[in-house]
Amino acid sequence: MDPNNPGPEEYGRDGDGHAPRQRPPRESLTSDFGQPAPVLARTVQLVSGDFLLTVNPVDGSEIEPCPPAERPARPVKLTEAERAETERAARPPVPPGPALPELPLTARQDEREKLVRLLARGRSVRLTGPAGSGRTRLLDVVAEDCADLAPDGVVRLDGHRRSADDLLYDLFYAVHGAPLYRPGRDELTDCLREVGAVVVLDDLGFGGAALDELLDATPECAFLLGATPDVPAPSADSAVEEVVLDGLDRAAGLDLLERTVDRDLTEDESNWAGDLWFESEGLPLRFVQAGALLRQRDRLRAGTSAVDEFGVFEDLWPGDLSDELPADAVDAVDGDEIPLPSLGEAAAPAPLLAARLSASARATLRFAVALGGELPHQAHLPALVGDTHADAALGELAACGLVAPAGSRYRLAAGVPAQLEAAGYADGAQAQARTAAQHYAWWAGHPSVTPERVCAEADAVLAALAVLSPLASAAEEGEADVAVQLARTAAPAFAAGLHWNAWERTLRAGAEAARLAGDVAEEAYFHHELGIQALCAGELDRARAELEASIGLRGAAADKRGTVAGRRALALVSDRSGIPAALAPTAGEEVPDAQYEESASPPRGVPTAFPELQPPTDTGLIVHRTSPVPTPAPTPKAGVGLKGLARRNLMAAGAGALLVAVLGTVVTLGATSENNPGTPSENVDVNPSASQGADDGSLGADRRTEEGGDTGDATSRPADPGPDGTLGTSDDPTPTATESGEASADPSDTGKPDDSTPTPSTPTTSSSSPAKPSTTTKPSDPTDEPTESPDEPTDEPTDEPTTPTTGPTDDYTPPPATSDSASGPTSSIPTQTESGASSSASAPQSSEAGTPSSSGTTLI
Repeated sequence: MDPNNPGPEEYGRDGDGHAPRQRPPRESLTSDFGQPAPVLARTVQLVSGDFLLTVNPVDGSEIEPCPPAERPARPVKLTEAERAETERAARPPVPPGPALPELPLTARQDEREKLVRLLARGRSVRLTGPAGSGRTRLLDVVAEDCADLAPDGVVRLDGHRRSADDLLYDLFYAVHGAPLYRPGRDELTDCLREVGAVVVLDDLGFGGAALDELLDATPECAFLLGATPDVPAPSADSAVEEVVLDGLDRAAGLDLLERTVDRDLTEDESNWAGDLWFESEGLPLRFVQAGALLRQRDRLRAGTSAVDEFGVFEDLWPGDLSDELPADAVDAVDGDEIPLPSLGEAAAPAPLLAARLSASARATLRFAVALGGELPHQAHLPALVGDTHADAALGELAACGLVAPAGSRYRLAAGVPAQLEAAGYADGAQAQARTAAQHYAWWAGHPSVTPERVCAEADAVLAALAVLSPLASAAEEGEADVAVQLARTAAPAFAAGLHWNAWERTLRAGAEAARLAGDVAEEAYFHHELGIQALCAGELDRARAELEASIGLRGAAADKRGTVAGRRALALVSDRSGIPAALAPTAGEEVPDAQYEESASPPRGVPTAFPELQPPTDTGLIVHRTSPVPTPAPTPKAGVGLKGLARRNLMAAGAGALLVAVLGTVVTLGATSENNPGTPSENVDVNPSASQGADDGSLGADRRTEEGGDTGDATSRPADPGPDGTLGTSDDPTPTATESGEASADPSDTGKPDDSTPTPSTPTTSSSSPAKPSTTTKPSDPTDEPTESPDEPTDEPTDEPTTPTTGPTDDYTPPPATSDSASGPTSSIPTQTESGASSSASAPQSSEAGTPSSSGTTLI
């Protein structure tokens, strides 16, 4: 279509002269004014060691063994261009506004040459100097001199609140390209052994064994370490050279002051600088701040013409200055006579310098004081301060020496936080921290913010959490505490950005805040994430404890999806540790008491040592009884330890084996006794009657024994000891009644029939209850054929009628006890011999379940 020569279609007709086609309707715009569609949760999948981790901000992260197809290839090193980009990202941002003059390195040439010389030899060096001594500036210059010494160049790291493990991973990501991959410890060590670089590490916070671990993991690297004197020294075997950085001399201090002011000093200013050098011990930071004071003084003396073209001091002149400047300075503004700061103000110049800055700069300082010295990124200052030009405050603070670079960020310079707190800048610090937390909670959860940007603000986020977590309280219904909100939104970003030190610290702060606020669901989430983090780090015991706590809390909150995720992770912990979840001890769980019939063992097995412990009084013991008379169980002695328990368990095991043998014998005898169909116990009836045998003329009783002439006992001891060769055991043959008619009383007979196991009782006689006749039989042998069947009826009349005894007599013979157990009828019958001695034939008695018999073994 030609815009200069419109065609017919633009006048309502097509080119062919027909009516124009109907224009398709526009899409409805109603949705633009309605509620926006909910933003999907940002989930990230990454590989950590042997695990595939899915960071889920809603229900909690999920972890599983990494499939072979998902495992990334071996990380490769970055190219030179990529390393340069990484190095630029590691430096602090350039402050907005006019470019600051770059001060030269004064009086540090000897130290500079020595450091370069040692690093060129492959030696590691530690540069020790107090805060404000120019240590960071010297490290930057030496790093530029060593750019071509190593094949992997120069790597800059920040050691502020970083452990040796964190620094190893930082070095790995600075040299290798491994997005969304955190290698295991072994693979990390293998990759770092191939790295050859000059590592410049400032603000080192550890020494000794931790520093040795860092150096041993990187044998091909030369380290340039910057630390303060209070940091622990390297070990004697580390072979780290030490270079001490002292303060400047007086001439170097005056030279630095002149370069800062960018003019020659007057005589008064030179004398004032000399006093400052003596007071500050030659620290370069004090001369930089003193130069800022002199520049502010020059601007005040210049009057309104000193307002620069960018309007930085527009809001300060002249009304705002009258509230914060000293009285003599305010009076001298019109006369252009502003005195030099006093020596005390020059030694602690932060309050005076801040008083002469813009309102946005002073508000930024209040936020920095509230956050423990951490300065938010300049992009966040307009939202925090409420001024669209607040990002220019960073340039003001940097020019005055109130902030110093720390890695990729800025922090308040040494000594400045304490000076500002004394000047009242800490008033309302909690409100400032709460405002910063609300802003970061909204910002970190925004879909457009990448995890890498959140990781760059980790120090400020953690500082806000450190202030607000102990102050968390129950919020209104439907609203969460601001600390909980911040931790909830920042933790997944730290995990996805592989900043796991910040991830763990955020989770711990969030768990504490949720506990204080009474938010069970959020507390369960934080414990779940801590368990996942511990599992990835290889700390299985901590992972199990955190996951079990999370599962318990989610069970109380009825969170089924979260509970399932927690149980899956706990199953993986059990698989890695080799301890099933059901057997693993839980914090606060009590070991259940032992059953009545078994002995209890220690909850974690028998230890190798034998401490003096008191055994539980309710432990079941197995005791072998040698006498039919019941004896009480031995009471445990005080002071008996595990040796006693082990000895008793051994005895119980032997007694149990003996009991099994005895019961097997009894069962065998009972089974073989069924071969005789004429068991006398089966012929006992409710109304027993006596009949005479067909061949012996007796009443069903055994014949009188003629051999040996011993007829004095109703029931004599058996002469045959049985298969075991020992008299009085359960396998002895059943004794027979003697001819004299004297029978022993059966303690198991109560005078009435019972198909179940008989209950022991004393035999009694009654005039209304006839006594049962004795029907004792010979012991049966499975190899012998029965010679007589008592069950066969006989037609012969009885020689002697039997009459039930109605009174107590010596000739009374009770019938044997009947039993339907497998062992058959048993008895322990004491008899009275001619000599008056009491004897008994011992045999095992059948008893109710759980009731110990009168012989053999008894379970107490």
